[in-house]
Amino acid sequence: MRLLALSGSLRARSSNGAVLRSALALWDGPTATADIGALPHFNPDLDGEDATPPASVAALRTAVATSDALLLVSPEYAHGVPGVLKNALDWLVSSGECVHKPTAVITASPFPTGGDHANAQLREILRMMTGEVVTAACREIPAIGPKIDPTTERVTDETTLADLDVALTQLATAVTATATALTSEQH
Repeated sequence: MRLLALSGSLRARSSNGAVLRSALALWDGPTATADIGALPHFNPDLDGEDATPPASVAALRTAVATSDALLLVSPEYAHGVPGVLKNALDWLVSSGECVHKPTAVITASPFPTGGDHANAQLREILRMMTGEVVTAACREIPAIGPKIDPTTERVTDETTLADLDVALTQLATAVTATATALTSEQH
């Protein structure tokens, strides 16, 4: 099972980046992280019927299409989804790669809310895109700062790691169930 991760933070030493790396280390299978920082601002004129999408957009779409599941890990900015992640999702809205794709959303914040506004917004966006948001695999991680080792840039808090492991197991279970359902529909 191939897992593709999208990070809502471009910061080199982002706490959400640490969560993402820690989660990917727990996944039992191949993983990749999409480079969404290279995407141009979404413009439907660049993606119309007769247009060829920019190379970075085509690469993102291919990465999503060839993955079995998606993991979005993001901070919350001004009670919302960071622009870079929303931009990436905008490029995927009309192309169909997210349709029925099992997806987990994890937000982490230094605040007690765990990025709950961004988490809820991302889930809604993905549902509108007809992605399969796996609720049991979604998490809001509060007070993330002390849960990360700044030297290794990984989550070291055992409770958080155990919860991430449960989330990824739930995502993997959803991938298997989706594959089974699609196989049944084809026969």
